Amino acid sequence: MNLNNKNKGNIGEAIATNWLVHKNYTILHNNWRYKQTEVDIIATQNNCLHFVEVKTRTNTKFGLPEESITTAKMNALKRAASAYLEANPQWKKIQFDVIAITLKQQTATEIFLIEDVYF
Repeated sequence: MNLNNKNKGNIGEAIATNWLVHKNYTILHNNWRYKQTEVDIIATQNNCLHFVEVKTRTNTKFGLPEESITTAKMNALKRAASAYLEANPQWKKIQFDVIAITLKQQTATEIFLIEDVYF
């Protein structure tokens, strides 16, 4: 079955959410929106707020999933995080994370967490 990008992204985000829950994160929001930017997952663990970008691919023909994150996307994510923090000022510690997922027949063959991404 050939997945379109939206379906692939939805499957990847569901896998990432379940993976984070299994790793003792508390999920606050999935697909939280600020203007035109969507934050895939906002979660907490150990009093830290995590803004998580999920990238999913079915092959590496065009590179690894995490290689598709652009500077523009990360800048938009920063703006969205600022808006979220303005509405939720109790969070003092935050970080940006990336979860890269490789799928084969709608099953994750690899889940790779990149923590505390600096951009």
